[in-house]
Amino acid sequence: MSDGFMSGLIATVLQVVLVIAGAPLLVGLMRQVRARMEGRAGAGVPQPWRDLRKLLRKEPTTPRDTGWPFRLAPLVLAGTALVVAAVVPLVSTASPLDSAADLFAVTALLALGSVALALGGLDTGTAFGGMGASREVTVLALVEPTILVSVFALSVRAGSTNLGAIVDLTAADPMRVLSPASLLAAVALAVVTIAETGRIPVDNPSTHLELTMIHEAMVLEYSGPDLALIEWASAARLTVLLGLLGSLFLPWGVATAGTGALAVLIGVAAFAVKTAALGVLLAVGEVFMAKLRLFRIPELLAGSFLLALLAVAASFFLAGGA
Repeated sequence: MSDGFMSGLIATVLQVVLVIAGAPLLVGLMRQVRARMEGRAGAGVPQPWRDLRKLLRKEPTTPRDTGWPFRLAPLVLAGTALVVAAVVPLVSTASPLDSAADLFAVTALLALGSVALALGGLDTGTAFGGMGASREVTVLALVEPTILVSVFALSVRAGSTNLGAIVDLTAADPMRVLSPASLLAAVALAVVTIAETGRIPVDNPSTHLELTMIHEAMVLEYSGPDLALIEWASAARLTVLLGLLGSLFLPWGVATAGTGALAVLIGVAAFAVKTAALGVLLAVGEVFMAKLRLFRIPELLAGSFLLALLAVAASFFLAGGA
């Protein structure tokens, strides 16, 4: 095996380990930042790991008359999050799985996890489960096209929908980040990242008010290890999407093809710093924002889709001018 292949393999393993171990810590960091800004002590950054450990020790309960969609939803959600964490260029673009890091494949995997959880919520037959699933699918129908279109705007100049190729191109010419297409795509992708991960102003992960719940309404019937899988998968999706946002628009530190072990270590540190910084920025923003009314959420997401379309148009105009 070549040194480049081994470096890429090590980078892939490291970024998967980072997502597995660091996703709950990112959620804990965001909660701690919010607590401090609101004048509370907070439970500490490691608290999500303590919660997961407690849930794993509990016996799972299954509602009566539920079938395989309810039982498989946590596994599908966690499995798709793990696969996306392995293929997305977070630490290095020289991964052996680089051929699978296609924009359409990654978006489909994210959608598969969301649809599986929505089917699990519907399978319970409860009013909350059906309500949450309906709202989740509505958000999903607006979020996934925006992810596709906004990243497609970046792929025009790269000539490929491979995420690694897009990051490589931006890393070679960092000034591309300041182009109109990149700025519009960044705003659109930031909005849909908030929506996809159920953060304020689209959803409030800490609420149990039935009139506003989206994600929490679907998982009310889960408990024990199943709920632990769902909570970890939600944190992993947040980590991966923030990491992808950092790699696409702040590619500094990401290891590229032909680099050695030192570049991989720098990539690990850069991924941790950028993801933590974006998480803190998101947490600070949540302190000063209120959750939108449900009928306002489609308007926000439609606006982000329009920005993504403008980014695509700008990309083609700039490419034609070049």
